[in-house]
Amino acid sequence: MTLTLPNLLTIIRLIAAPMVAVMFLYFTRPYADWFALVLFVSAAITDWFDGYLARAWKQETKLGAMLDPIADKAMVVIALMVIIGFSSWSPWLVLPATVILFREVFVSGLREFLGDTAGTLKVTKLAKWKTTCQMVAIAVLFSHGVFEHYLGMSAYGMDQTMVNAIFAGTEPDLQGLRWKHAAMEWAGSSGLVLLWVAAALTLITGLDYFAKSLPYLKDDR
Repeated sequence: MTLTLPNLLTIIRLIAAPMVAVMFLYFTRPYADWFALVLFVSAAITDWFDGYLARAWKQETKLGAMLDPIADKAMVVIALMVIIGFSSWSPWLVLPATVILFREVFVSGLREFLGDTAGTLKVTKLAKWKTTCQMVAIAVLFSHGVFEHYLGMSAYGMDQTMVNAIFAGTEPDLQGLRWKHAAMEWAGSSGLVLLWVAAALTLITGLDYFAKSLPYLKDDR
């Protein structure tokens, strides 16, 4: 095994994946949301750098080829688990997340079954767009948690009448409730839209991989 810089970045990303969940065990919110967001975005950026550097420096290795998709899947699966765990379990969030998780398990199972012939399931450009869309959606959803908790902290101690008056514009918005609420709504809505787009791409690429594997799933007669 060759430990190159691209491989090291992949390993760091693999270690960062469970740390996203750990943030919520040792820190209160919104600090946990901030740490998870920064950690996730930083790890996602390394996903582009390790592949780019490996190709530019001609340092593509078997270790990197094995760990890269594992790190990507670990990041997505763990982050989605955390987001759903701290959400209201809305079906608009749970359904696309379920599609994504099911596909990742299904394709991993296909690759394991195919063994040496798993090269037929090489990562396509559409699959790379799928991964990018997943990561952007998750980052935006993490930011939703940040804005949600800052909004709650700013409104702490206010009664509903005061909050309604601030949103109606009849009281001064000294705590920035309106822009925090707008940011929270934008992050939540756009994050869900991106997650549904990612789920659609995930389903399409999963069906594509399944179609490519069909010739190897036929019983010999």
